[in-house]
Amino acid sequence: MGQLYSEISDELAHFIRNQKIFFVGTATADSRINVSPKGMDSLEIIDRNRVAWLNLTGSANETSAHIQENPRMTIMFAAFEGKPMILRLYGAAKAVHRNDPEWDELFSLFRPIPGARQIFDLVVDLVQTSCGMAVPCFDYVEDRKALLKWAEKKGEEGLVEYWRQKNQVSLDGRPTNILKKNTSGESRS
Repeated sequence: MGQLYSEISDELAHFIRNQKIFFVGTATADSRINVSPKGMDSLEIIDRNRVAWLNLTGSANETSAHIQENPRMTIMFAAFEGKPMILRLYGAAKAVHRNDPEWDELFSLFRPIPGARQIFDLVVDLVQTSCGMAVPCFDYVEDRKALLKWAEKKGEEGLVEYWRQKNQVSLDGRPTNILKKNTSGESRS
């Protein structure tokens, strides 16, 4: 049954690296709760208490808006094959944008993926496992390519324009700061 840990063990890191999908949950004190599925090999374990995931352009940008007001984040993994298990990482996250000082170092951890818009850096303060015995079994076929093709077709300028039109505020009207000016006055993207 469920167990609590203060860090990501080698065994749990192995489990995380073998998952094809994970789910991210965030909310402010009074916003809608956002839960998003993520994939495409976009998560990296930095150390036993820190993970980062490369966030790709999507129709909204709820996670960024939420954590800038309330940095709480939960990342959940579920075994859809093999031994059943659910794994949750709880902690405090921050959004790292392209013009932030940490971007280059964190971005180097990932293979470049078209449409990357920000990196979420999560400091993990609690790791929880639970049984997952009611989670159905599924067979992995492949990653979908539609988002990659869409981002490649948009190009860098098209993506920035999309962010300007669709990704600057959350469903609740909270700013995402995706195009915030950096200290030199340049637009961040």
